[in-house]
Amino acid sequence: MLSSPRSLRLGRAALLLACTAICVVTVLQLRATAAPLPTAPAGPDRWVAMRFARLVEANGRVIRDAVIVVHNDRIHSVGGPETPVPPVAALVDLSRLTAIPGLIDVHTHMSYYWDQRETARPWEQLANRPSAVTVFMAQENARRTLGTGVTTVRDLGSFDYMDIAIRDLIQRGFMNGPRMFVSGYGLQITDEVPQRQRPLQDSGRADGVAEVMRVVRQQVAAGADWIKMYGSTGSGDDVSGQQTFTYEEMKAAVDAAHSLGKRIAIHSYGASGARDAVRAGADSVEHAVDLDDATMQEMIRRRIFYVPTIDHNRYYIENAAGFGYTAEAVERMKSFLARNLQTTRRAHQLGVRIAMGSDAVMTMFGQNTRELGWFVQAGMSPLSALATATTAAATLLGKEKALGSLAPGYLADIVAIDGDPTTDIRSVIHGVRWVMKGGIVVVSQLNDEKNRLRVMD
Repeated sequence: MLSSPRSLRLGRAALLLACTAICVVTVLQLRATAAPLPTAPAGPDRWVAMRFARLVEANGRVIRDAVIVVHNDRIHSVGGPETPVPPVAALVDLSRLTAIPGLIDVHTHMSYYWDQRETARPWEQLANRPSAVTVFMAQENARRTLGTGVTTVRDLGSFDYMDIAIRDLIQRGFMNGPRMFVSGYGLQITDEVPQRQRPLQDSGRADGVAEVMRVVRQQVAAGADWIKMYGSTGSGDDVSGQQTFTYEEMKAAVDAAHSLGKRIAIHSYGASGARDAVRAGADSVEHAVDLDDATMQEMIRRRIFYVPTIDHNRYYIENAAGFGYTAEAVERMKSFLARNLQTTRRAHQLGVRIAMGSDAVMTMFGQNTRELGWFVQAGMSPLSALATATTAAATLLGKEKALGSLAPGYLADIVAIDGDPTTDIRSVIHGVRWVMKGGIVVVSQLNDEKNRLRVMD
């Protein structure tokens, strides 16, 4: 939801170390009534078998005494206690916990880091800190995100291509964090006069159809997975929602992105910008309130996702003093939050596809899944809310055959939680105890050392 900070120092994102290691641990007796799987060949192959009290998916599938077998980074098999287990598999007893798919947060700003030891306001810090330093600091945001059970994010807006650097560092194993789909600079209109010491270049600014097309292509050339466009005002304590780009400019951005095989998210706090984003064929609309039924019906027809990001204003309200927001601004944000919730309720009633996006910034990382609680308040069942962060989010990303489900062939993103997500969404929000991403354990709060794989440092 955030516009790129204005006084930015260019720098190269660079990072250091992390170890990745998987070690075989303990032995747990898993019953197998069928013949065991063939022994995995010598070499880099890794087999892991886990037992859970239950497995729960958003489609309502529940398996009691569930067993999941993972081969390298993929799920090999899923079933009950009779599931065959290879004799070479490392065995992990999570039989007190419930397995759910790795969660997906489709709206974050991973590179926005707040060093609370400094006296400067968080936005001021971000604008004045060298980008390489910010990339290093953002490791904490990435780790906190994993701690919520979120193993994949769509990151919608950075600068100096720090998001691309973080994505690549995670992919190469130099940083521990979620799988990232990134957007580089978000497109925004020119809203300030360039100065000699602060030229407005390489900043995502675009005015007119030709410039919009150029900047879209620039983001793709830089390595962006998605395109982000700021279709209205609205950022931090500003909830004004005045449309910025015209319909023609939005259509140009959508067409340019799609022609290059990319999808596009359009930010709009207000209804008019969202309406034109839908007309233009955006793949998702972020934040919007007061959407009319005609716009929602068009979203249903075009299968466009709504990403409400209700919780981010809760975060700003609770941290208003640290951000320096006034009491009047807090009241405006409270009003916007209520309208945001009401719009989400109406969208759910009509059948608009909804995906979970936290709009996490600064110290909001580690609170990524609180959005699910708002969805339940908006009338969703706990399983419907879970779907917004699993199957629906995976579909938005175009990864519905690899993410969002615990099924053979899917990436081994598995979260173990306390409680029952079929009846209480708080078990997902607050109950995460163990996280596997791509076959590697990245979070563990288990006290029993003999029953856990080594966590990636």
